[in-house]
Amino acid sequence: MLSEDLVRVALCDDHRIITQGLQLLLAGTPGVECVGTADSGRDLFFLLEHIPVDLVLLDLDMPVMGGTEVLRRLKETRPRVKVVILTMHDEPAVVRDLMDRGADGYLLKTCGRDELLRAVQAVKDGNRHFSTAITEGLLRQRMEKSVGDGRLRELTTREREILGALAEGLSNKEIGERLFISARTVDTHRSNLMKKLGVHNVAGLVRLAMAEGLVK
Repeated sequence: MLSEDLVRVALCDDHRIITQGLQLLLAGTPGVECVGTADSGRDLFFLLEHIPVDLVLLDLDMPVMGGTEVLRRLKETRPRVKVVILTMHDEPAVVRDLMDRGADGYLLKTCGRDELLRAVQAVKDGNRHFSTAITEGLLRQRMEKSVGDGRLRELTTREREILGALAEGLSNKEIGERLFISARTVDTHRSNLMKKLGVHNVAGLVRLAMAEGLVK
C-alpha cells in the first residue's frame, strides 16, 4: 500500500531531460517525494532493491528492458508498487494491453502538472487514472467497433467526456474543474446520460462504460 502521508516516487525514462523535468514538477509538492531516477528497467530494479518506492512513473520505450516488460515484472515481484505509464503512445491497443497487465494509470507526456498530480493522488487513494485523451480514445474506438449495443453512438462529445471522467472515478467537482464547467452543469449532463443510456445511477453508467471496454 502507499504511504498514508507520503508517496515515494521513482522515475524511469531513458531521456534525462524528461526525468529532470519531472523532478522539477514534483519538487515542493506536499505528500510527494521523488526518491530516485533510472534510465532503464534494469536500473530501476537495482534502485528498488535499495530505496523504498510506492509509485513508479514509467516510460515505455527504453533500452535493455522496455516499459511493458518492466510492468510485467513489477506486478509479479512487487505488486504493492503502483505503476503509472507516462509515454507518447496513445494507440488504443497499446493502452488496453497495459491496462490488462495491471497499469494503475496511463498519462501522455503532453499532460500538464495538474493532471500528473491528479494521477499520483488517484493512485495513492487506490484508484486508477487515465488521461482524458486516453479514455476518450478508448471510448471512441469501442463506439466505432461496436456492432451490438449502439446506445453510446448517440452521445455528444461533451457527454462522452463526462462518461469517460465518471469511469475514472472523478466527482462532479473534479470533472467540472477538468472541463472548465460548473459542478451543476456536470450533474445535468450526468442526468441526461442516465436518460439516454437507460440507467438509474452513476454505478450503472460506470458499469456500462466498463462493459463497452472504456475501463476495467
